Amino acid sequence: MSIELYSDNDLIIGCLDSKRQYQEILYRRFAKKMYGVCLSYAGDRDFAMDILQESFIKVFNKIDSFKNEGSLEGWIRRIVVNTAIDLIRQRKNIDKHLKEEIVEHQGYIDSNILPRLQLQELVEFIKKLPEGARVIFNLFAMEGYTHKQIAEELHISEGTSKSQYNRARGLLKNWLAEIYERR
Repeated sequence: MSIELYSDNDLIIGCLDSKRQYQEILYRRFAKKMYGVCLSYAGDRDFAMDILQESFIKVFNKIDSFKNEGSLEGWIRRIVVNTAIDLIRQRKNIDKHLKEEIVEHQGYIDSNILPRLQLQELVEFIKKLPEGARVIFNLFAMEGYTHKQIAEELHISEGTSKSQYNRARGLLKNWLAEIYERR
């Protein structure tokens, strides 16, 4: 059965009727892309898979709340991001981690470095970031959250969000500069 044969609306209706085949098709259609989102938050494959599984359980349990006001993919992505945040918060006390002494960094990543860098290399550097900085970097730079939204979501101050983002950016800048010097 080809997953392309079914529209998002067909899948929603099938999932609302608790039809397993529609749930499987919806999962296969979106799981790979959402796994990438999970990996960007988790830092390791096992934890990313945990986030993905928890996310799709929520998707199937909450499918009746999808209002067709945006794309189904966007709605699923939001659930994945929120689940990642929740599981990270449960896994480690992120608030405690975020209160560490922050080192402020100035400047942006040198634009000469990026063209020579493979996407996978950048992803690997992001995975190496400390958990709090990585989560905030992903929310701000990749998901488009504002620092105010991040602060509300993670129960931290806007200043902490900005500091952690700058910390992540500074670490990435330093790591990328080392790569640039070697090339």
